[in-house]
Amino acid sequence: MNKPGLYLQLFSIHGLIRAESPQLGFDADTGGQVKYVLELAGALAARPEVGQVDLVSRLIEDRQLSPDYARPEERISDKARIIRVQCGGRRYIRKELLWPHLDEFIDRTLKLIKARGRIPDLFHGHYADAGYVAMELAAAFDAPFVFTGHSLGRNKKAKLLAGGQSAAEINKRYRIDHRIGVEEDIIKKASLIITSTSQEIEKQYGLYDNAGLQQYTVIPPGIDLETFYPYYHSNLAPHDSNEQAKQIRLTLQRELQRFWANPDKPFILALCRPDQRKNIAGLIEAYGTDQDLRTLANLAIFAGIRKDISEMEDNERNVLTDMLLKMDYYDLYGKLAIPKKHDFATEVPELYRLCADSGGVFVNPALVEPFGLTIIEASACGLPIIATGDGGPVDIVANCRNGILVDVASAGEIGAAIRQLLVDHKKWESCSRNGINGVRRHYSWESHCQRTVDCMKKLLPRKLLTRPARAATAADRSSFGARLTPLKKMLITDIDNTLVGDRERLADLLDLLHNNRDKIGWGVATGRSLDMTLDIMTEQNIPIPDILICSVGTEIYYGPDLRIDKGWQQHLNHRWRPEEIKRELAGLDFLSSQGAEGQRRFKISYYMQDDRELLNRVIRTLREARLRCKVIYSHGQFLDILPYRAAKGKAISYIKYKWEISPENVMVAGDSGNDEDMLRSRCRGLVVGNHSRELEHLRGKRGIFFSRHRYAGGIIDGLIHYKFL
Repeated sequence: MNKPGLYLQLFSIHGLIRAESPQLGFDADTGGQVKYVLELAGALAARPEVGQVDLVSRLIEDRQLSPDYARPEERISDKARIIRVQCGGRRYIRKELLWPHLDEFIDRTLKLIKARGRIPDLFHGHYADAGYVAMELAAAFDAPFVFTGHSLGRNKKAKLLAGGQSAAEINKRYRIDHRIGVEEDIIKKASLIITSTSQEIEKQYGLYDNAGLQQYTVIPPGIDLETFYPYYHSNLAPHDSNEQAKQIRLTLQRELQRFWANPDKPFILALCRPDQRKNIAGLIEAYGTDQDLRTLANLAIFAGIRKDISEMEDNERNVLTDMLLKMDYYDLYGKLAIPKKHDFATEVPELYRLCADSGGVFVNPALVEPFGLTIIEASACGLPIIATGDGGPVDIVANCRNGILVDVASAGEIGAAIRQLLVDHKKWESCSRNGINGVRRHYSWESHCQRTVDCMKKLLPRKLLTRPARAATAADRSSFGARLTPLKKMLITDIDNTLVGDRERLADLLDLLHNNRDKIGWGVATGRSLDMTLDIMTEQNIPIPDILICSVGTEIYYGPDLRIDKGWQQHLNHRWRPEEIKRELAGLDFLSSQGAEGQRRFKISYYMQDDRELLNRVIRTLREARLRCKVIYSHGQFLDILPYRAAKGKAISYIKYKWEISPENVMVAGDSGNDEDMLRSRCRGLVVGNHSRELEHLRGKRGIFFSRHRYAGGIIDGLIHYKFL
């Protein structure tokens, strides 16, 4: 794996991604972005400066889908592969439902990076969901983060509102406000944003509050010119595939002739996902209401892949149903072809050539088109185009002079533009020729990747560009990810009456940890809040450790810059109902709140006298209210109510899982009752000599060592006992 050269991780999480025959058009999430990232990964890997490209996507194991998507790894080329990571269960779900599961995706990717032993030099996120993942991973490793949006939430929300949907409806289906908030954060933190057009910068990113904080570069995507070539330029076509192309053409002709009464006419072609924003209805209306157009040409709409419309998602089902209703309303039988499937890898390039050969026109009627990959594919095959005058097509037509831009909200404008190209043969020829030459000049993968890698290299330290590939070492303190990734052993200790209490032995322990930092990571686990933890560490002259588990295991932070673990926060949020808990306990007059300083998002804290019956009343009250939570009582006065998934021990188990550290290589040290669950967490347990009586019943338990030494001296004794030193 550790090949010399840059190691790049690209992220594209939603949709169905596989190297062979991607199912483009399967649904609204499996469109041009899938094709783009697959080709980008392969093209970047072909660059001499690049040693390895991983395209990281979601692992899906669903009976209704191919087993290809359940393969953890798939090769694209010698230096490029698809890596699949599970999150949000195994079944396929649409992208809007993935938001709560992205921190799980991050955790599993961290495990993967640690297992493979090499940290990526750069993280590149595609679309907002993958942008969030790449942003968080880049922060973990203090690495550059590049973002390509493909489409943005503010622009989408404005279009949906203009289309008559309410803000509540849009949020319910698309979680659009959450997405916009994430995009604001991404724009603020990205090292570089790559756009396909200058229009994206002005009219899409320009809608965001943080837009002015960012640097952008316009790099139009490329296409495979060995696949998309003009039908009459045999010198540009791979000769060994000509026979295969003829067979594909015959198959397409037979399929289209099933629909058309007069198949010898030119035809108008549209190729898109069944999505409201693709405006298929607008194209059918333009064709259906223009009698001259219906006389001049046939219409073919390839709207994704379908078996049974009734079983599809609401958005796709509504679009396809409307398409069929409009076909009936305008009586387009014998004129409109609506095939149920197509193979993008083999059939679509030949479909473009077939349309061009007929003297036809390609129409992209989308209301929102950030770029328009199908436009440059069609143009490369010699097919004139019609598209929206708002978005990526503006740049494409400016570069290539390959068609006509229209207001796609006007059926009349669409129809008039199609008619012009079909009737004016000189203009048709000019647009066809310009498109072929313009695409080859402006939209090749070679030029795209050269510019992309040049931009990436500017973000990287010079030493990265000249050094051979190497694994991280624990001495890399620039980021918590680089620090924790190579470590095999970990010490986690309580603070009060465990780590602190004997300044001389504490200094000895800190020296030991410093001298063994390449082998042992260390952290603290405490009932204190983060602020109170930092206060006592400052007072005792203790450096920031690698990990801080605070507020009785409800918060995890990583040093040295105290980044909170968002994956742990998401994990705790499950079935946590703090307001209901407070309401139920308000009637117990023997409880008094610890005040604002003791309350946290996932911790509700009270003072309570040391009485077993009172503790049982608290537990019974919560149980009768069916509130699932954890009750911890310690030091004869502190009562903490936590999410049922919380506690120090569970936080430590999570850290072991996330950073791939085996239980026998983790030592935990404590002195009181609120340390019991971590002492029982299948790690190497150490109880200091000054422990409270609450832990005495653990004496003799397997895996728990009671030291005779007190405070930090007991921790040193435990490290020696368990042979950590």
